[in-house]
Amino acid sequence: MNDPEFDLSRLAARKAPEPRPDAIEAAKRSALEAFDMAAKKNRQATKGTGLAARLHRIATQTWSFTMYAKYLSGSALATLIIVPIAGIAAYQVMQERAAVPTIINLPVDKKDFGGAAADKLSQLPATTPTTAEPLQSGGKAASTDELESRPLNQVVTGQSATPAEADPVKPAQGADTRNRQDLGLVEKAKENEALVDSLRAEVKKSESDTALAQDMEAPATTMNAAPAPVAGLARKMAVPQGEIAEGYIAPPVDIQVIEEDRDKFPEFKSNSVIPVATQPVSTFSVDVDTSGYSSLRRALNQGVVPDRESVRIEEMVNYFPYSYAGPETATEAFKANVTVTPTPWNKNTKLLHVGIKGFDLPAAEQKPANLVFLLDVSGSMDEPDKLPLLKASFRLLVNKLKPTDTVSIVTYAGNAGIVLEPTKASDKVTILNAIDNLTPGGSTAGEAGINAAYALAQKAFVKDGVNRIMLATDGDFNVGANSDEDLKKLVEEKRKSGVFLSILGFGEGNYQDNLMQTLAQNGNGIAAYIDTLGEAEKVLVQEATASLFTIAKDVKIQVEFNPARVSEYRLIGYETRHLNNEDFNNDRVDAGDIGSGHTVTAIYEMTPKGAPGQTNDPLRYQTNNEPDTARTSTGEYAFVKIRYKLPTEATSRLVTQPVMEGNEIADLATAPDDVRFGIAVSAFGQKLRDEDQVANYPMAEIEQLASTSRGTDAFGYRGEFLKLVRLAAGLAPN
Repeated sequence: MNDPEFDLSRLAARKAPEPRPDAIEAAKRSALEAFDMAAKKNRQATKGTGLAARLHRIATQTWSFTMYAKYLSGSALATLIIVPIAGIAAYQVMQERAAVPTIINLPVDKKDFGGAAADKLSQLPATTPTTAEPLQSGGKAASTDELESRPLNQVVTGQSATPAEADPVKPAQGADTRNRQDLGLVEKAKENEALVDSLRAEVKKSESDTALAQDMEAPATTMNAAPAPVAGLARKMAVPQGEIAEGYIAPPVDIQVIEEDRDKFPEFKSNSVIPVATQPVSTFSVDVDTSGYSSLRRALNQGVVPDRESVRIEEMVNYFPYSYAGPETATEAFKANVTVTPTPWNKNTKLLHVGIKGFDLPAAEQKPANLVFLLDVSGSMDEPDKLPLLKASFRLLVNKLKPTDTVSIVTYAGNAGIVLEPTKASDKVTILNAIDNLTPGGSTAGEAGINAAYALAQKAFVKDGVNRIMLATDGDFNVGANSDEDLKKLVEEKRKSGVFLSILGFGEGNYQDNLMQTLAQNGNGIAAYIDTLGEAEKVLVQEATASLFTIAKDVKIQVEFNPARVSEYRLIGYETRHLNNEDFNNDRVDAGDIGSGHTVTAIYEMTPKGAPGQTNDPLRYQTNNEPDTARTSTGEYAFVKIRYKLPTEATSRLVTQPVMEGNEIADLATAPDDVRFGIAVSAFGQKLRDEDQVANYPMAEIEQLASTSRGTDAFGYRGEFLKLVRLAAGLAPN
């Protein structure tokens, strides 16, 4: 080293200090807690650990670091570093065993550094290592003696070292206490890592490539029982070119690699403008899914404009509750409300707003529910916004259930297993404990999980009640049948048993939205995306009856436009729910379902006959030469037909509603709040999809329309929407 203040050779000459008593006690307490958790885990099926995935990420990061660092490029030293760690990672992937966190202890005197670097090092808070995973050996939980024999300051898991002596350790304090300790450690670790990163940048400027190479090859006398190459590598990964204050214990080394974003959404083209003269009838399936809205909300809150294909306008509009008039009895299932208003973004067109309200089933009439929680615990779920959020979400649902309801739990990773046999919701402690004990690890055998869940649902089947599987996953199935078509056929066959399937999506970077939509649509259930605990509360608590209790299935809408009054029309959204006209009367064709109290909204933009701005040229050879003047002159804009089946029936029923001049409101400002707010949401969705129709309609006017139609907004959903509009306007003002 040229600069004596940064002479790292002094570090190599230092001796490791004696283990501190508090560190020894912390290590033994962690080991006993791990052993306690192992005993619980061994009683559960389909458990796993994320260690193999973490080691894989470490190996990947290390390889990239080594190959691109110019002081190692092309050297044999790179191989010496990579091979031991790659071997360890491969062994862990095969064994899927848990481990005590990797700990690095670098006792260093501040005098070895000078200036701002020493000051920053002194700010590092001490952390106490803990573990939520038991150390395993040969696929079995390690004994207490074996755990105690592991040293605290151990660079590579499994490296032998002299065991430290300590006083007896108190028994584990319970899962809740451990969770709080772990969260505190994570927060401290994040603070440490941020400070070390800033230090890394300062120190790196002061070192030469030669000095770095010498440091990598120097004997690792300050690293307990670690071979020199690994010790040097550990210094580079955990505290590159820096030194740690006396007594500081670094957090577990867990290199996070930013992986390729593999979120997948179904691609579709926006609905075009259709001439009434050639195609007067429009047919589609209802959609009460809401995953599209919460998915784009997450993107905007992260400062990213959502991808065009991820925006499904009908799921945005239907995300919000509306106070439409509903039916008086369950036999009517629902009621249609129609309104015609001016179009805020085009003075030459009108909007046909169709609002459907499902019968709101009173609590006294709600049948017992037989629910099977089908939970993905594969390795890809080892993220804070996946399995931990999933656990918290299902805890909310369990607390909402009636004592007579039944809950079963099936998990799947490399294979499927039953975690909880059918259990009455009155036994909440047993159910919640089963949820809390879930841990991630392994591949994703979705097909096996689905089959196991349907079998368990049949075992506890409730006649004339609710029988539903709730699949919670990040959407990636990679073992067994995994194509959309194969899984669609599986779910179609299973729904004949009377057991329905709903989907709850979690996480990002791996979310297969197209598959989740396919499963929900063919499983007679909803598809929701849980990005926050607040969203879980909305779907599983506030809208629990709508999510669980189906009042009508295979609901289809068909609108016929009057060619004497309307020349063109365009359905806003529902592109993935299109049906052929002949499918409307075919009871064998599957369609969407409506739950208790659900609202469904559909909006058409239509061009009155003779209005300027026609998109399609007049036909030279008119096919509709003899219109029914008796009907076309009645003042009808259109005729709305709705087909549906009651949950236990196989034959559909028909509801009709003409759209008359009397349903028209001349001034949009005087339209009901629900109508205006739905129009504002549809305009925002079109804006995000960059539709030509709203190209000249500014975000500010969308915000104004939504703001003036916000209404009471009891849960703040509409206020949150206004925030998203402002975020989008700031991210993409054009």
